[in-house]
Amino acid sequence: MIKRLARCVREYKWATILSPVCMIGEVAMEVTIPMVMANLYDYGIQYQNMSYIAKQSLLLVICALASLCFGVLSAVFASKAGTGFARNLRHDMFHHVQNYSFRSIDKFSTASIVTRLTSDVANLQMTFQMLIRMAIRCPMMLILALVQALRISTKLSTIYMIVMPILILVLVLLTPAVFKIFDRGFKTIDKLNNTVQENIHGIRVVKSFVREKKEIHKFSEVSDSLYKDFSKAEKILALNAPVMQFCVYTCMLFISWVGAQMVVASGNNPDLGLTTGQLSAMFGFTSQILMGLMNLSMVFVMLTMSRTPLRRCGELLSEVPDLVSPADAVTEIADGAIDFENVSFRYSDAAGRNSLENISLHIPSGATVGILGGTGSGKSTLVQLIPRLYDVTEGSLKVGGRDVREYELETLRDNVAMVLQKNVLFSGSIKENLRWGNPNATDEEMEHACKLACAHDFITSFPDGYDTHIEQGGKNVSGGQKQRLCIARALLKNPKILILDDSTSAVDTATDAAIRQAFREHIPGTTKLIIAQRVASIQDADLILVLDNGSVAAVGNHEQLLKESQIYREVFESQKKGGDE
Repeated sequence: MIKRLARCVREYKWATILSPVCMIGEVAMEVTIPMVMANLYDYGIQYQNMSYIAKQSLLLVICALASLCFGVLSAVFASKAGTGFARNLRHDMFHHVQNYSFRSIDKFSTASIVTRLTSDVANLQMTFQMLIRMAIRCPMMLILALVQALRISTKLSTIYMIVMPILILVLVLLTPAVFKIFDRGFKTIDKLNNTVQENIHGIRVVKSFVREKKEIHKFSEVSDSLYKDFSKAEKILALNAPVMQFCVYTCMLFISWVGAQMVVASGNNPDLGLTTGQLSAMFGFTSQILMGLMNLSMVFVMLTMSRTPLRRCGELLSEVPDLVSPADAVTEIADGAIDFENVSFRYSDAAGRNSLENISLHIPSGATVGILGGTGSGKSTLVQLIPRLYDVTEGSLKVGGRDVREYELETLRDNVAMVLQKNVLFSGSIKENLRWGNPNATDEEMEHACKLACAHDFITSFPDGYDTHIEQGGKNVSGGQKQRLCIARALLKNPKILILDDSTSAVDTATDAAIRQAFREHIPGTTKLIIAQRVASIQDADLILVLDNGSVAAVGNHEQLLKESQIYREVFESQKKGGDE
C-alpha cells in the first residue's frame, strides 16, 4: 500500500530528496552552535581574548544564518513535494474511480469517496511533509546532539539513557489506543459528509415536510460523536506532554546539580572535569535532545492519525475493476441486435437471490422494444447489462452477434446510449451538456437531435438559446425539459442501441408520442429499448417484454399481450380507466 502511494511522488522526487538533505544541514548547524558558544565562553570571554571572541562570534552568525537558509529551503521543498504528492494522489484516486464498474462503486458510498479524496488526502499530505522534514530532523538531532553530549561528559549523558526509554514506553502504550479511536473517527466523518450531502440534496423535501429540526438533530448526533472521538484521542495524546515536561526538567535539574559540582571540582580545568562553557553546551544539547524526542512523539502521533487515511486511500486505489476490456478486444459492432441467452444476474455473491432469473430473448437490430413491470421487477437491471455496466452472473449476453465481454468497453459503450431514470445535467451551457454525446457535434447536429427530442422549441425560447447556462444537476429547468435534453444528448452519439429508462415520465403524452414518432421516422436502424410505466408509451413497440420479480412473465406485441398476459391487461385497463388511454 505504501509502495503504491509512493508512486504519487513522481515529478516531485527531487523536491522530496532535497528537503531532508537541507534539513540535515539545518540540524548540523544547530548542533554546532552550542559548541561554538562553549568555546566562546571558555577561550574567549574567560581569558578576555577579543580576537578569539570576534572570530567565534562571526562563526556563530554564519552558523545561525546557514541554519536559517537550510531551514527555509527545506520548508520550501517540503511544501512543494507535499502539495505535489497530494495533487498526484487525488488525480490517481479520481482516475481510478472512473474505471470502476457499478459493482465496485457499490462498495464505497459517495460520501466515503469524497472524504477519501479530500480530508484523507489532506491528512496524508501533512504526514508526508512531516516525514520528509520532522522525521529526518528528530532522529538526526537526537543522534548528533547525543554524540556531542557524550564527547563533553559521559557521566552527565547517562541521564538521557534513563529518560529516553520512559518516553518511548509512553508512546508505545498510547499509540494503539489512539489508533482505534482515530479509525472510528474517520468513519464518522464519512457519516457526517453523507448526512450533509443527503440534507442538501433533499432540502426541498426537508422544507416541504418541515423536518428542519429533525435534520439538525441528526447532524448534531453525528457531529457530537465525531467531537467525542477526537477529543478523547487528543486527551490521551495530551498525556505525552506532562511526561515530556517531567523528563526535560528532570534532566535540567540533574545536569545543573551534577554539572555544577563537576565545574567546581575541576576549577574550570577541562582536563579534570567540566568547564563552564561545556556545562552551558550541555544545557543546549539537553534541550535539543529532549525537544527532538518531543517532536519525534509528534511524528508518531501524526503517523498514528495517518494510518487510517493511508488504509482508506489504499483501499480506493487497490480496488480492482472487475470489468475490463479483453486482451484481443473487438473494436467494431456489426449491428444493434441483442440476444439474452439464459441470463441470470445478482448484484453480489452475498445476495440472497438473483435479481434476474433465466432470461432468454432475441431482439432484432432496429426493433423497438417496450419493457413493462412493477417496481423492483428488474427492468433497469436488465438494460444495464447491455452496455456492460454489470456482467451477467450466468448465461451470455450478445450484441451484434458477439458476447459483450469480447468487446472493448469504450467501443461497446460508445454504441449504446442510455437515458437513465435519474436524469443528470452538469453545470455549464446547454451546448456543453449536449456535447457529452458528441464532443465534435456541430450546431446543426445539436439542433437536429433536439428537434427529435422535442427540446428545440423550449431551448430557443430562452434568451440565450443553446448558450443558456444550466445549473448543477439541471436545477433551473423542469423535469420534462431535463429529460428531453438528456434524450437529445443520447441521440448525438448516433448509437446502434438506444435505451430509455423511464425517461419520458415527466413529459405529457402528446410530447411522448411526438418523440416516439421521431424515433420511428429518423432512426429506424437503431435498436430502441423503452422502459415505461405508461402502456401508451410502448403499445406501438415491435415487441413488449413484461417482467415480474426478475423473470420474463410475457413477451409479444400489444394485441397479443392483451389476450395472453394478465399482468399487462390489468395495467392497461387500470390506466385506461385513469384517462391515460
